[in-house]
Amino acid sequence: MSKIKAARNTTKNAVICKNAAGLFRKKGFRAASMRELAEQLGVEAPSLYNHIGSKSELLQNICFNIADDFTRHIETVEVSSHTAAKKIEQLIRFHIKLMLRSFDEVYVSNHEWKHLEEPHLANFLNQRKAYESKMVQIVKDGINNKEFKKMHPQVTVLTILSAVRGLEFWQKYKEQINTKALENNIVQHLLNGITK
Repeated sequence: MSKIKAARNTTKNAVICKNAAGLFRKKGFRAASMRELAEQLGVEAPSLYNHIGSKSELLQNICFNIADDFTRHIETVEVSSHTAAKKIEQLIRFHIKLMLRSFDEVYVSNHEWKHLEEPHLANFLNQRKAYESKMVQIVKDGINNKEFKKMHPQVTVLTILSAVRGLEFWQKYKEQINTKALENNIVQHLLNGITK
């Protein structure tokens, strides 16, 4: 068997995580094995442990890499001078782009997080809760500035997040829909529903 090969501008750990995300998405975290991952990578299973401590560590890396991407982005958007409507638009577009660029990783982060071990599970849930709270505050600002209709901010945020998560089903139709058109249509549907 050969060695793990990293493409330019990436690491062996990133290659392992990307392949693990695909395997976890297809089989589920519990059913996937390190042996299967090693076969997928074309290496012996023991050589994986030169790069990663355990299957649980792989799940942590996948979930927290995605959570950190979302956190960094919302913190940048939050302090910008844009209107609340523009901030929400930027968040929606980022969700869509990340889902399209890193589908397996986002899918695993959305569905397999429940298998994280403590204290990572609590940390992950706190990070998600903080993200949603920041989004809710942006919606509240938009309502106060009369950019958005008067509605329950949490319901608005949950609707936006649920709609963007619906892109998981888009994978079946990706040959029929242009990604840019998809992004623009989702933004228009969601923003026209909350703006005056």
